[in-house]
Amino acid sequence: MSKTILIGSPNSGKSLLFNKLTGLNQKVANFPGITVSISSGTNLADHENLLMDFPGVYSLRTISAEEKVSVEAFYAGLNDPQVSSVICVVDTTRLEKGLIFALQVINACAEFGKPVVIAANMMDVLDSHAMDMDISGLSEALQVPVVGISAKSGTGLNQLQQLISQHRDLPTAFVSGIIASDDSVVHRQAQQLAQSYGPKGDLLINAQTKLDRFFLHSWFGGASFLVIMYMLFQSIFTWAAPAMDAVESSLQMAAAWLVPMLPSGGVSDFVSDALFGGIGAFLVFVPQIFVLTLVVGMLEDSGYLARAAVICHKPLRFFGLTGKSFIPMLSGVACAIPAIYAARTVDSPRKRWLTYLAIPLMPCSARLPVYSLLIAAFVPSSYAFGGLIGWQGLAMVGIYLFGIVCGLLVTAVVSRTNAAMQTDLPFVLEMPPYRLPSWRPLVRNAWNRSKHFVTKAGKVIFSVTVVIWVLGYFPNHGTALGESWLGQMGQFIEPLFAPFGLDWKYGVAILSSFLAREVFVGTLGTLFGIEGGEENIISLAEHIQNSGLPIGAGFALLVFFSIALQCVSTLAVLRRETNSWRLPAQLFVSYSIFAYSAAWVTFVVVQAIAA
Repeated sequence: MSKTILIGSPNSGKSLLFNKLTGLNQKVANFPGITVSISSGTNLADHENLLMDFPGVYSLRTISAEEKVSVEAFYAGLNDPQVSSVICVVDTTRLEKGLIFALQVINACAEFGKPVVIAANMMDVLDSHAMDMDISGLSEALQVPVVGISAKSGTGLNQLQQLISQHRDLPTAFVSGIIASDDSVVHRQAQQLAQSYGPKGDLLINAQTKLDRFFLHSWFGGASFLVIMYMLFQSIFTWAAPAMDAVESSLQMAAAWLVPMLPSGGVSDFVSDALFGGIGAFLVFVPQIFVLTLVVGMLEDSGYLARAAVICHKPLRFFGLTGKSFIPMLSGVACAIPAIYAARTVDSPRKRWLTYLAIPLMPCSARLPVYSLLIAAFVPSSYAFGGLIGWQGLAMVGIYLFGIVCGLLVTAVVSRTNAAMQTDLPFVLEMPPYRLPSWRPLVRNAWNRSKHFVTKAGKVIFSVTVVIWVLGYFPNHGTALGESWLGQMGQFIEPLFAPFGLDWKYGVAILSSFLAREVFVGTLGTLFGIEGGEENIISLAEHIQNSGLPIGAGFALLVFFSIALQCVSTLAVLRRETNSWRLPAQLFVSYSIFAYSAAWVTFVVVQAIAA
């Protein structure tokens, strides 16, 4: 079987062309750095030909480790005797930049004797703006075939397929008439070629510039950024809420139908508590992942996400992060799981690693029930400033800001104390053109991302769920949680939490909340003998008030839960994204120590003030 290499600069439409030629559903977006691995697929028009989509790079002369890996893979492909041709995709709306890379590819292919075809993409955009270019003149000047195509509409793909088949059937050694090893010469040649044969007219450039003048304006750009980010943040809750309710209702209906049919005892309890209760706790987040992926995909395809990264880069740079870290961190306020997936857009491995450090400290929605319970128990419901601001609402805002500040401080400290973090790539981001999003690949990608979460992370979550259930169920078969193995573990670790005023019941609740933070509320409700405690926060808060728990202990718990990484779903997804348990284990241990220390300090300070 012959092979054809597909290569091009980021955001040139290379992956969309690959999808058209193979029928596969690879991720396509209008954002630099989307393709992160080599994909392959059989050519739909020629089943004896295998197309390989290589990661997009700006130059064959690399400056980053990731680009180095991609370029080395490209040269290894050129050395493969089965490779019959190379297709270099260039964006005709930015022809000069595309030709700089294309000239490097032509010379590399000449070195290995591989025929090359220049696929001049985005011809539909030129047509829509009444612009044209001299395809035949450019082909003659480059001495290689140049085909004007539109990967979106399919224009020119038949001619491209004919050239692929021709190179497979009649293999010939390729010799380039353009040899330039000096970068300045290559840039000058690309500029001359673009001026001589490129699109005539500046309508497209003017349209992009006008939009950038607004979205990158010092005032209007910041205001529009806040509005768009608010819509993104709000959509994670509002758009996903009906689907989340539907998932929860479906699980409840399935449990109500299935559990009574099972024999009473351990089997029914396991299905009810571990499967529907434990596994269902993470399935409810799937709609959030779908909505987040869809909305972020819209921002990617439209070209705005790159502008948002530029706006956020300067303030985040002080904390060792990059502008590309903003979207994952903002997503983490809803849920850390989709936020970790969103961190894939951070192309720098070191900055991505720092972003992973910050995400678990973002005040996710799973913390909200815990915050609501503890604030209701320890913060008065009275109002301040003439009734304009309630103390409980102010406390909620304060604990949210506390988590965000902790995340930024952690990345700032790590980036300044780790020498490797101080020598990273500069922030370089190409501004892609504004385009209307294509809905079909957006919905498909959101669905695939949601399915990936369920099938991959679900395996680890299920394993831990079973362990937690077994510890809480035996040896008394769930009759008394306090006497179970989990309860015994809580009493065993009671001295650990005693320094900030907590007894064994809170230790059990903290242990059980490792599966999901919101389980803390339900566990306390069970221990205090309140049915449905997780849905009756007011009654449970009153019980905590009457139990004599010190006010310092309540604030210590708030601080503990705002820092501690007690979410198996987050750990599982981190392990999946990093291909190792090292980072999840380090974060779990270090944030647990950090949370414990901060909680103890909080207890001491608050008790001293209260006294």
